Amino acid sequence: MKALQITQYGDIDSSLAFQELDVLEPGAGEVLIKIHAAAINPVDLMVMRGDLKAVKKLNLPVGIGRDLSGEVVSVGSGVSKYQIGDAVFARVGEDHVGTVAQCLVVDASHLAKKPENLSHEESASVPLVGLTSYQALIQVAGLKKGEKVLIHAGSGGIGSVAIQLAKAYGAYVITTTSSDNVEWVRKLGADQVIDYKKENYLELLSGIDVVYDTLGNQYTKEAFKVLKQGGRVVSIAGVLDPQSARELGINWLLRKLIRLRSGPILKLAKQKNALYRMVIMQPNGDQLLELAALYQDKILSPVIDKIYPFEQSIAAFSHLNTKRAKGKVVISVGGST
Repeated sequence: MKALQITQYGDIDSSLAFQELDVLEPGAGEVLIKIHAAAINPVDLMVMRGDLKAVKKLNLPVGIGRDLSGEVVSVGSGVSKYQIGDAVFARVGEDHVGTVAQCLVVDASHLAKKPENLSHEESASVPLVGLTSYQALIQVAGLKKGEKVLIHAGSGGIGSVAIQLAKAYGAYVITTTSSDNVEWVRKLGADQVIDYKKENYLELLSGIDVVYDTLGNQYTKEAFKVLKQGGRVVSIAGVLDPQSARELGINWLLRKLIRLRSGPILKLAKQKNALYRMVIMQPNGDQLLELAALYQDKILSPVIDKIYPFEQSIAAFSHLNTKRAKGKVVISVGGST
C-alpha cells in the first residue's frame, strides 16, 4: 500500500515522500482501516520540522497524519464493537500515526462510528479539533449555559469547531478574527466578533468566565486581564502546568522544571483565584461518539477549507503551512460514501 511519510526532518519539499509499505495485520485490541479520507493539522508540520524532537525523537521514516475516516477491513482479537464494513472515524494515538495512507492499523478504543449524514471527507475533519475543544471547554473548563467564553482565532480549524461547540452548550461566545472573516465566524454562531486588525480585545472585554487560549505566548498572560475572579483559562498553546504534567506521567525531575516555567502563569491564576490548565488532547472513542451525535443531529457542522486528492497530499501540507485555511484541510484517499 502507499503512504506519505516523513523521511527526514526539515521543510515540506525535502521531508515528505510517498512510500510503498506492507499492510499490517491488526493485533489484540486493534482494527485495520481502509482509509477514505484524512485531515491534516499544524501538529503534523511541527513534527515534520523537528520542533518536538525534545519530547519524542522519531525513528525515521514514519507516517504522518492523525485524523481519519474510513472502513473496517479486519479486526484483531478482543474487538467486538466493530465489524468488517463499518464506517468509522478517529483521531489515532501517537503509536499509530500515519493516516495519510491507504490503510492503517489503529487502536479500537480510539474509533467511533462516523456520522451517517457526513461524507468521509467531512468526518475526517472532525476528530482532532473536535476532541481538543471538547476536552478543553467541556471536560476541563466545565463550560455552562449562559457563561461568557472567549475563543481566539475563530476562523481556524480549532476555533471554527469551538465556536459551534460552545454555542451547543448554551454559552455566550466571543471570538477574535481578521476583517475578512468577521461575518463568516458570526454565521458559525459567535455572539460577539472582535476584528483584531481594527480593535483591541483587551479594551473591550472584562468579566469573562472562560478563556480558550489557542495562540499562546502573550495571549496566555493576557487571558487573566479579561478573566473574571474565579474564572478558567484553558490553553492548547501555553505553558504546561504541573497537574497536566502529572496526569501525562512526566517524571518528577521534568515536573520540577515545568513548575518553574509555569510559575508566572500560575501566579496570575492565583491572583484571580482562577483555574489554569494546559490541555493536551487524548484520543477518546467514547467522546468522539458524543461529538458524532451532535453532527448527526446537525447541531455541529464540519468546516472544510479545501479537499486535495491523495496524490496531491504534499500540496495539501503546503496549503496548511500558509496558515490561511478557514477550517480544515482534508485529503481524499479513496471513494467516499
